[in-house]
Amino acid sequence: MASLARLPSAFGLTLEDWIEWVEARGQSRFRAKQIVEWIYGRRAKSWDGMTNLPQALRAELETAFSLDRLAVVRATGSLDATRKFLFRLHDGRLVETVKIPANAHFDGGRSDRVTLCVSSQVGCAYDCKFCASGLAGFTRNLEVEEIVGQVVAAEEESGEAASNLVFMGMGEPLANLSRLTKAIAILNAPWGLDIGARHMTVSTSGLAPQIERLAELPVQIRLAISLHGASDEVRERIMPVNRKYPLARLFEALEVWRERKKQRITFEYILIEGVNDSPEQAALLARRAKPLDAKVNLIPYNVVEGLPWVRPSEARQESFLQILRRAGVVATLRREKGHDIAAACGQLRLQEETAEGVAVVRRKE
Repeated sequence: MASLARLPSAFGLTLEDWIEWVEARGQSRFRAKQIVEWIYGRRAKSWDGMTNLPQALRAELETAFSLDRLAVVRATGSLDATRKFLFRLHDGRLVETVKIPANAHFDGGRSDRVTLCVSSQVGCAYDCKFCASGLAGFTRNLEVEEIVGQVVAAEEESGEAASNLVFMGMGEPLANLSRLTKAIAILNAPWGLDIGARHMTVSTSGLAPQIERLAELPVQIRLAISLHGASDEVRERIMPVNRKYPLARLFEALEVWRERKKQRITFEYILIEGVNDSPEQAALLARRAKPLDAKVNLIPYNVVEGLPWVRPSEARQESFLQILRRAGVVATLRREKGHDIAAACGQLRLQEETAEGVAVVRRKE
C-alpha cells in the first residue's frame, strides 16, 4: 500500500489551478497551457520529458505532482469485446470501469461511440437490493484525479479514445457532487480530454436536491435516472433511497431539470422477474415517462452471486417493451454487452477482494 505522503496527482487540477500554481512561482500563465498539453494531449508519463518547459520548472513539478496512472489489477475481455478494468487506488482500494465498444448492439440500433462507464465511489451507501456495488458497504468518495484517472487509464490500456462517458459505475455520483463536477470540467475542457458535454451522462438513484443542483451546471450534460420501479411500493422494495425521495419528490426535481436542460431524460429500468416486470408496472412507467418525454432503457438483470433476483424470460422482456412503445414512449431493450464478464457494477471488485482474503460483509436483506 502506498505511503500517505504521496504526491498530489496532476490529474486533479484544472487549467485555472495550473495557472495559479505557475504564476505563484513567477512563471507565465502560458506555462500552464504547456503543462496540460503534455498531460492530456501528449499523455506524458514523466516531467523530465516536457522539453519545452524550463529545467528548473520541470524539477519543481517532479517534486510537487505525480503523473502515475491507476494500477491495473485485472482487465477482462468479453467475447463481444466489452472490457472491464479493475484499478487499484493509492490506498489499496479497488474500483471498476467498463468499456463498451462502438459496435455495441441495442434493440433498435447500434451505438457508434466508445463508451466508458466510470465509477464515482468505492462501494456504495445506497443499498439497492439488486446491486453488487453495495455488498461490501461504502468506503469513500473518489477524488477528482481518481475519476479522471479511470478515463485516462482505460483509454491507454485499450488503445482507444472514449467518445461517450456514463457516470454509472460503482457508487452514487450525486453523493460525490463537488468532485464529480470538477472531474467533468477536466474531462470536457478542450485542454483536457475534450469529451463533449452532450456525450456525458450522470446516472443517479434519485437524489432529488442534487439533481436540482446539477441542473444549474452551465454545460449540457445528460441525466439518467435509475428508476427500476414505477410505483413507490415496488421501488421501495429494491431501492431504499425511495423512502427519502419518493417518486413525487423525484419527479419535482426532474421537472426542474427539464426546464433548464435541452437533453432528454433517460429512465434506466432493470427488469427483475416477479418484482418490477409486470404489465401493470409497464403501463405505470409509460404514464410517468410520457409527460417528461423521457426515454426508457430496459436492462435485463445481470445475475449477482449471493442475491436472489433473476432476469425475466426474453418473451417477458419483449412484452414489457411493447407496452411502453404502444403508449408512445421511446424505449429500448438492451441486448447487453458484458454479461459474460460479470459486468454488473461491483461484481469484479467483489471477486478480487474475496480472492485477496478481504472480508465481505453482506448487507442484511
